[in-house]
Amino acid sequence: MLNRVILMGRLVSDPELKTTPSGVSVTTFRLAVDRSYVKQGEERKADFFDIVCWRSTAEFVCRYFGKGSMIALEGQLQSRTYQAKDGTNRYVVEVVADNVSFTGERRDQNRGGSQYGGSQYGGSQYNGNQYGGSQQAYQEPAPQPQTSYQSGSNADFQDMPLDDDLPF
Repeated sequence: MLNRVILMGRLVSDPELKTTPSGVSVTTFRLAVDRSYVKQGEERKADFFDIVCWRSTAEFVCRYFGKGSMIALEGQLQSRTYQAKDGTNRYVVEVVADNVSFTGERRDQNRGGSQYGGSQYGGSQYNGNQYGGSQQAYQEPAPQPQTSYQSGSNADFQDMPLDDDLPF
């Protein structure tokens, strides 16, 4: 059997970190994902998905992502039922994310959070394991100085030998 979901979209609201009675961190948020096609004469439509993250993945999302942030995630579809406060039975389908990544988009300074979330600074991915296995610790990548050859000279480059076999 196969149950994998890969989504990339924007958070509809700020994620809020909660803790279960047994002390496990959890967050839920809604993700807006644009459809890849647009009917002529209409605006682009989006689909909205409920996402759940557990343990250190939840802490990572709450720390580095906010409303409007672009996020890429991988997880599983899960369905469940519960009884609402009014006594009615509810049925929900949600994505339980176990891999969460930055998308390469830098956050604006005025929106807060990390400004080094993109592939321009080495990129970052967090792989949390909801079931307790090994988890990788996340560290904010240090910004790397950008090298520019706009004002450089030919002395900045090396000649490559033409007699070498090229792999392509």
